[in-house]
Amino acid sequence: MPVSLKKGQKVSLTKDNPGLTRVVVGLGWDVNAFDTGGAFDLDAAAFLLGENGKTAQSEDFVFYGNLRHPSGGVEHLGDNLTGAGDGDDEQIKVDLTRVPERVQRIAFTVTIYEAEERRQNFGQVGNAFIRIFDETNGRELLRYDLGEDFSIETAAVFGELYKNNGEWKFNAIGSGYQGGLAALCANYGVDVE
Repeated sequence: MPVSLKKGQKVSLTKDNPGLTRVVVGLGWDVNAFDTGGAFDLDAAAFLLGENGKTAQSEDFVFYGNLRHPSGGVEHLGDNLTGAGDGDDEQIKVDLTRVPERVQRIAFTVTIYEAEERRQNFGQVGNAFIRIFDETNGRELLRYDLGEDFSIETAAVFGELYKNNGEWKFNAIGSGYQGGLAALCANYGVDVE
């Protein structure tokens, strides 16, 4: 039975699952019926962060334009352009044994592609969730449903994996940002053109 988290709750992944090394982070969402009529393209990303909460290099930003971290520790499984269907809309694989030692946290975010031009925001998105499952057996370990009522935000941090005393833990964050992907990149120290 997976652990169901609330906003701000933290839980250990590796303590209760000895030998856990490979996980998949699944992110999903639905678009509300009263949307703008245009297609929504939501994009999941992972930011590999050091002690200072920033990326050390541009490759520490894993997204549809950089699907694999050089370490092999984080891999984005591809862009879903519509979010249609049940289950995970996008997935990011994490091999905990290959994440560089300097990386203390991995933040998982979702942004709306061309949100400003399309006049779209997270107020028009519902049933958003992040879940983590064991890649080796498919067993779901935890799930966080973002019950938050977002309004004008165009980016959201769903949660983060972080190291604490040799353990990997998960923090359910669920906070929204205005300014889309550029705002997240600025927050995490990624230079965008």
